[in-house]
Order: sequence, then structure tokens, then C-alpha cells
Amino acid sequence: MSDPIIHMENIKKHFGNVIALNGVTFDVRAGECHCLLGDNGAGKSTFIKTMSGVHKPTEGSISFEGREMSFDSPRDAMEAGIATVFQDLAMIPLMSVTRNFFMGREPTRGWGPFKRFDTQRANAITMEEMRKMGINLRAPDQAVGTLSGGERQTVAIARAVHFGAKVLILDEPTSALGVRQTSNVLATIDRVRNQGIGVVFISHNVRHALAVGDRFTVLNRGQTLGTAKKGEIDASELQDMMAGGQEMAQLEGSLGGTV
Repeated sequence: MSDPIIHMENIKKHFGNVIALNGVTFDVRAGECHCLLGDNGAGKSTFIKTMSGVHKPTEGSISFEGREMSFDSPRDAMEAGIATVFQDLAMIPLMSVTRNFFMGREPTRGWGPFKRFDTQRANAITMEEMRKMGINLRAPDQAVGTLSGGERQTVAIARAVHFGAKVLILDEPTSALGVRQTSNVLATIDRVRNQGIGVVFISHNVRHALAVGDRFTVLNRGQTLGTAKKGEIDASELQDMMAGGQEMAQLEGSLGGTV
């Protein structure tokens, strides 16, 4: 088994007296999809922000490709090869797919005062990268706002892969999508994994996670409740862990099994 690309050991994060993460250990390897599951308030958002350089851990260590790292900002994490696709996607709906794809990293031609955006090259790259992800755009200059939610997710994922992501963190990528769009995004995740990129898939949807995950870690109240490999755990067991299985069992008992 290969060494992890990123390994987080006993991560704790406090905000004053509030303990958001309380000893989380997590890693992801090249070419795998490691799902982090948890209900609302489990600590998933804090975990993402700690992994991607937004927050510094209060305690614990993060190593990347075998070296201990301390990210001072999201840019540091991005330069190391950690890309995060958040739920809001950070896209401008009225701008073209190409402009969104290259936002802040535009290829240019010419030099000095004659330097300008290389539209032809950018369009060609955008069409090719989207085609690799299974999306055939009508035209690269169509507005991102005309795409479906699943296609917009794919633009954001393709952008991260094109710019050298080694670890791709996906924050609830299927939460607001219909059935068909969800299956397209899950297929995109599979393509990314097959390129040797480590995928961290954060979700509260057990079925979506089981469709693409290789390993599953459950987060509950800022703590991990264990990690299982594909085939070692089923949907009902994962759901119980997310809900705090013992608490649910006690509640069912007290209500005569009506929960």
C-alpha cells in the first residue's frame, strides 16, 4: 500500500472555549477516494479549513508527501497541491466557462504593453479538459450560469486537476443535485481518482459515498469514530455511526422503538 500524500495526526482545533476538532487523524493516498462522513455540526467544515490552510490546528501535525507542513494560508496549501472545491464553487455565472476556468491564471500572448489574454489557447484547453471529464460543452464562451449544477461542479474539479492538484477536497459536491447530475459528478470523481489524485469526499449522504469511496471515516462532534475500507461496512452501519449509534439505540428503547 502506498504512503499517504497527506496525513493529519491528532488534529485539535479550539475557538476559545469551543472545541471544534478533538483529536482527528485522517489521511488520503494517491488514486483513492477517502470519504469523510458526518452530520451537520460534526466538524466537517472546520476539518476542511484546517486541511486546506484556512485554519491552523491548535494541536497535532500535518505531513504532506512525508514532510511535516505548516500552512499559513490557503495559497500555501494550493501551491503544495491541495485544491478545495467548496459548495459555492467561487464562480461568476455571467462569465464564460473559459474565463472561470482560468480565473487568476490566464494564459497570455505578447509581451509588455501588448500582453493580452490568449483566448484561442485558453478555449482549446478548456474544451479538452472538460471533454476528459465527460462534458462536451456547446462552446467555451458560453456563460457558466447556463450550465447545470453538476456541470459547474465538473468545471471546478477539472480546473483543480489541470492546475496540478495532488489532493482534491470536495465539500458536499452532490448535496444540491438531482439524480442524473449526481451520477455525473460521481463519475467525474472516479475519473480524477484514476489519474492518481487523492480525493477527499466530504458528505452526509451515505449512498453517494459508498458509490465512489475506497475508505470511509465518520466524524461525530469533532472526533473520528473509526475508518473502514470498502466492503467492510454497509450503509446502515455508517448511518448509525453518523447519528451516534448508541444515542439512537437508547432513544429508540425509551420510545418503544418508534424512532
